[in-house]
Amino acid sequence: MGAGSDSPGVTPLPDAVHRVVKPGTAVVRLEMTADRQGVLDGAWWPRSRDIATELPALLTALTGLLGPVTRVGLDAVAWDALPTRLVVDGRVVRLDSFPVGDDTVLVTLGEADHFSLLVVPPDTTLEAARAAMAEAVRADNLAQAAQILIDTGTVM
Repeated sequence: MGAGSDSPGVTPLPDAVHRVVKPGTAVVRLEMTADRQGVLDGAWWPRSRDIATELPALLTALTGLLGPVTRVGLDAVAWDALPTRLVVDGRVVRLDSFPVGDDTVLVTLGEADHFSLLVVPPDTTLEAARAAMAEAVRADNLAQAAQILIDTGTVM
């Protein structure tokens, strides 16, 4: 998926997306380029800070696009409570948490293929979330996740 709404296969986020997207559905955008030169590979906008509720939908979506997820690294500051593993679609996924406050989630496929996603805070306005997600998936983006959230007005 590309960053622009005029690109084929790209669907803009609907207005009031957290009201129209049913619970258990992931709001995620990915940069799907061969070179993966940007700092981030995509962005995720969860509905709450409950990882046991939010993460399964993200992992199901990513598994459908990229293959089975084996491990997830999370920013411990961003979530209410973090288990060490979850069972998603019948597979055990290990969760690692780090108190770094870097506003990302690191997804591992297989043994070593990593995807870094910006995590847009759940209470973000639609306009700010759209801007942050679009910036995160730009192929030439060199900004870190925290800077994107600041630049787009997501974090005050």
